[in-house]
Amino acid sequence: MLFMLIVKASHNSEAGNRPNPELNAAMTRYNEELMEAGVRVMAKGLHPSSNGLRISFPESGGDPVVTEGPFDEPNNLVAGFFLLDVESKEEAIKWAKRAPDPQGFGEGQIELRQVFE
Repeated sequence: MLFMLIVKASHNSEAGNRPNPELNAAMTRYNEELMEAGVRVMAKGLHPSSNGLRISFPESGGDPVVTEGPFDEPNNLVAGFFLLDVESKEEAIKWAKRAPDPQGFGEGQIELRQVFE
């Protein structure tokens, strides 16, 4: 079963601030554990929304609208993700709970979603 651990953005990540050395080390250990267990398919961080675009489709059959970032409400944005291949939802939850606070400063939040296969 594929699950995506979606790392939610924060004011800190949207400002483009990189994790401190301690958080970087914790994330490296977590990634190594995922790889050693053979469950990590991919993991990537994203640039702040100020470097992004939104494409919306306000009218069916109409022209798409392009909006440049940054976008409001960082906790509604994605800062990165882990894609895991696990045996069950319970195993995905176990791995998600082992992740370090991805934003540090008590701002971190991870959303867990199953991927259609």
